[in-house]
Amino acid sequence: MLPSSNATGLLARWSDGDRAALDEVIALLYEQLRSIAARQLHGEQQLTLQPTALVNEVYMRLVQLNRIDWQDRQHFLSMFARVARQTLVDEARKYRAAKRGAELGVTLTDERGGAVTGGYGMLELDQLMTQLQAFDPSAAQVMELRVFGGMSIEEAALQLGISEATISRKWRAGKAWIARQLAAPPPALPAPG
Repeated sequence: MLPSSNATGLLARWSDGDRAALDEVIALLYEQLRSIAARQLHGEQQLTLQPTALVNEVYMRLVQLNRIDWQDRQHFLSMFARVARQTLVDEARKYRAAKRGAELGVTLTDERGGAVTGGYGMLELDQLMTQLQAFDPSAAQVMELRVFGGMSIEEAALQLGISEATISRKWRAGKAWIARQLAAPPPALPAPG
């Protein structure tokens, strides 16, 4: 892996308006971005995107962002995860519309390819993660990095600059919160008139 300072310098150039610097950042981090995309897409049979296509789609969305004050490589990878999340949610919406209400599933696993802890609709998961953000922002950030960024506990800890134990705790808390929300009965509808 190339030094983080190379990416940080390129991101600073991009922040200053040098569009070509984004191409260099993507080239520098491409294998890592493709690996994240591949882990995220692993096991999603209904999703038509391939890892390279997901990286390309995120790239096209990043090009459209205006003047972000990029802090470092970790900030970029976190933004990549966030934009990948939105890209996958948009794909799920398209799939759902094409299949008249079918939902694209997302699984939460403890390890890359480990035991499945549950299957959730991507749109439902996105909505729940937005709610989790208001309830526990740090758990939501960990969930986003792990679910949509495809990061391991170790990678998320490195990304956020906190201990693996804290990441594990926030991961368990986020999954538990989402599971509780999914298990709760739907709210009662008000009686007409």
